[in-house]
Amino acid sequence: MLNDTDLAGLTPESRAWLDGVLGTDGWEAAFTAAGRHVGRARADAARVALLRAAHADAATVTRLYQRGDAAERRAVLLALPELPVGAAALPLVEDALRANDPRLTAAALGPYAARHLDQHLWRHAVLKCVFTGVPVSAVASLADRADAELARMASDFAAERTAAGRPVPDDVRHILALAPPSSPPSSPPLSPPPAQEA
Repeated sequence: MLNDTDLAGLTPESRAWLDGVLGTDGWEAAFTAAGRHVGRARADAARVALLRAAHADAATVTRLYQRGDAAERRAVLLALPELPVGAAALPLVEDALRANDPRLTAAALGPYAARHLDQHLWRHAVLKCVFTGVPVSAVASLADRADAELARMASDFAAERTAAGRPVPDDVRHILALAPPSSPPSSPPLSPPPAQEA
């Protein structure tokens, strides 16, 4: 989740622009134009600040998300935990998790998803992180929500990778350390069989 420290690198000109649009009627246009005024590296933080200052509701964030590009969608997702939207913005999280953009996947699995995404969808989202190379460190409240079923899914995935002679991502080990499966996988997933003696 972003905070004011993420705006610390703004130039004086960029900071003046942002201060001039926060809380004004033109904030939605500023949301779209943020990258041009503050640069790509600070655009997420500027957009989150605009959403936060506007107390954007579910209808507003849905409109911005649906018409926005990937960077604007990511900012909406990052801002959700701080906005008065309740569970009404869950469809945005679900849409982001269906996309093939690792940045959206990571943004979607922040504190908002930790609070509102149901366990079944959440488990599959965590496994999608493993499949697509998104570090599971991006998943908010992973240690709190990890359960035996997630561990079983991760263990089965590891067994399939091992059987295919492919490496098992380190994040699988991390998931299993948080919540060991209730029953062992059908084949050892995390280490090759011992070498036979001559």
